[in-house]
Amino acid sequence: MSAPSRRPEIRRRRTRAEKILKLRKRLATASAPADKDRLTAKLHRAGLTSPGIPLIKSA
Repeated sequence: MSAPSRRPEIRRRRTRAEKILKLRKRLATASAPADKDRLTAKLHRAGLTSPGIPLIKSA
């Protein structure tokens, strides 16, 4: 694969990784149960599209 054809893929991966990192930080600092539930649901939905390593550590 040449570099121009890989650029969109690399950009998608980087953007997704940044989004997940941001959601994890917000989840760590969330204090209200409603906020935690909402952020957990978002991370769960993001994890459904790419099975493998879970995005949220289950207790």
